Formats: sequence, C-alpha cells, structure tokens
Amino acid sequence: MKRFFEGMKNKEIILVDTTLRDGEQTAGVVFSNKEKVRIAQMLDFLGVHQLEVGIPVMGGDEKEAIKAIVDLGLDASIMAWNRANVGDIKESLDCGTDSLAISISTSDIHIIHKLQTSREWVLDNMARAVEFAKKHNKYVSVNAEDASRSDFEFLIKFILRAKECGADRLRFCDTVGILEPFKTYDVIRQLIDATGMSIEMHTHNDFGMATANALAGVRAGASLVGVTVNGLGERAGNAVLAEVAMALKYLYETDVHVKLRELREISEYVALASGRTLSVCKPIVGTNMFAHESGIHADGVIKNPATYEAFHPEEVGLERQIIIGKHSGSRSIVLKFQEYGIVLSDDVAGEMLAMVRSAAVDLKRTLFDKELMYIYEEYLQGKNKKSMGA
Repeated sequence: MKRFFEGMKNKEIILVDTTLRDGEQTAGVVFSNKEKVRIAQMLDFLGVHQLEVGIPVMGGDEKEAIKAIVDLGLDASIMAWNRANVGDIKESLDCGTDSLAISISTSDIHIIHKLQTSREWVLDNMARAVEFAKKHNKYVSVNAEDASRSDFEFLIKFILRAKECGADRLRFCDTVGILEPFKTYDVIRQLIDATGMSIEMHTHNDFGMATANALAGVRAGASLVGVTVNGLGERAGNAVLAEVAMALKYLYETDVHVKLRELREISEYVALASGRTLSVCKPIVGTNMFAHESGIHADGVIKNPATYEAFHPEEVGLERQIIIGKHSGSRSIVLKFQEYGIVLSDDVAGEMLAMVRSAAVDLKRTLFDKELMYIYEEYLQGKNKKSMGA
C-alpha cells in the first residue's frame, strides 16, 4: 500500500491491475486460490501499484482467496470490487482490503434496460455506498460503468457527487470498448477540467484500442491506468499490462517503475493459469518480438540491433533469435553456424542458402538447428562427390 500512496503523492502514473477480478471474468477462465495468491505475489514483485483481487460478496473460495492475499502483507494496495450497496461493502470490510471499488452504471442504456431505474437512484445509491466506505477509512474508487456511453452532463454530476461524498477517484469505464484515442483525449480532458477528480482509465479492447485509449487518457491527464496480464478480460479483454508499462516508458518517457524483466515470466504463468495461449506475436512479450528471419532484417539486426528493435530483448526477459527459413539470407546462415562453432565462408553460405530455402518451402516452416546440420552434411557430401568425380 505504501507504494500506491507514494505514487499518488508524487503524481506518478499508477498501474491498477485487475487480472484477478476483470481478468478472471474472461469467459471460461477460473483461477485456483493458489494461482490467485501466486499471481498477486508476482504482480507485487513486478512493482504494480494496486491490485484489484476479486469480489468479496461472492463468498466461498473467492472470499478466502482475497483474505489470503491481504494476509500476505504486500507492498501493493489491495482493492476489492463492489456493487454500490452497503451489503457488498460489508463483505469487503470483512476481508480487510485497504481499498474499495464501488461500481454502478451511468449510461442511460444501462440505467433503463439493466438496472431498470432512474439517474437519481444511481446517484443516491452511489453516494450512500461511498459515504459508508469512507466512514471505515477506506480508499474509494467510484466506477462509472459504461461511462463512455453516458450523457456527459450527467457524468459530470455523478463525479461531483462522488467527490462530495469523499471518493478518491473515478474509474472511467469504456465498458464495451467503443472509444477511439482522439475522442478519449477530449472526454477525459473535459472531465478533469470540469471536476478536478483523479481519473483511472479502464478500457476494453472490442475494437482493438484498449491500450491506445488508455494512453490517450493519460495524455489528457488521467493518473491511473487499469490493466490485466495478457489483456485478459470480458469479451476481447482489457488494456495489457506489458503494453501499457512499456509504451509509457518508451513513447511517453514515463517510467512506472516496474521490473520489466519479469514481464515475460508473469505473462507465461498467467497464460498457463488461464488456459489462454500466449501468442508468439503478442506485443512486448511474444517470442516473435525479437525473432528475425528476413535476410534484410536479420542483416540489419546483426550489424546494429536498433535497426529493427525498439528496445533490447533482455529488458523484458526475452532473447534475440535469428530464425532460418525461406526468407533468410546468407549472412544469417553464417551467424547461425557460428553458434555451432563452425565458420562458413560467404561463398559456402551462399551455396547452402538454396538448400535451406528449398527445405523450408517443403516443410512449410522455419528449420530446427538439427535440420540445418543435416543440410550442412548433405552440402559437404555433395562437395566431396564432385571433388571425387573431378
């Protein structure tokens, strides 16, 4: 918790990881309690500022896991998710989390069709829940569900009422992922100007713009960003922890002080725990991030990695790979055989290149090291036969 409040005091960008709440709401995903505890420990070691770890009112295993995480005494702030009612909050108080998220819909489509009530009911229930939570000295995030489709004037009224009741921040939820970065910037800038409230971006990826929208919100003045490991979350998922952390560092020159070398490991662990394969093309942590096959690209990287890499692979726990396949060049073959302790001349590598490309086309994939050695042996045998024939 110390890390979270120090970050708020220093006006840093705060990462709020909701892998254990919104991430587990991914259709078909269930974490065991042991996995939840381990993920919380890994996120804390990584340096994430606040962890949203579950929904206490669910009871049973959910509540046990939350209590177990609280008992770890992590540096990160631990947040529990609640609907805007006192009953939910009492369950969270029983778990001992230092922070509470209080969530309620603010869009008319949700108010009319889901809640089947009125805007005033939403305001009153939110206010009652916030006041109750603040009486118990909890840090409170008020979540405006479906904020991106809410009437703007009502949203301002909602935020000001929450602020008046003592809420510490607003979670701006792009619940169905319908924003784009330019609109996001405008909306968040206007909300901050009108209310002076701290805002957390909570973006979904339905149109593939969760990370972009989160960053646009930061550019507009949002000081917190909700993320999940691997982008887990409802439907198409949430903004990705690794993407947001690295984009803030390299594109916004804002260091969120996480141990970047641990990103690959936690991504692999959550992929296994969630049963969702980590794509080789996953930005930042996918194995193809630093895999080079094309002859032109590989040649450039061999001469200077910065030609085709935005950052060093070691920074995120990966390694550079020169892949040999259909699109490889002779320079890649020379370098690959150096790894085996074999020095090839440019002429020999050039002659082998046709054999390598032919094998890759026949197999419809890149080649394993052992296959390359077989090709080398075939090349030498062919040379010997020609020599004997001569």
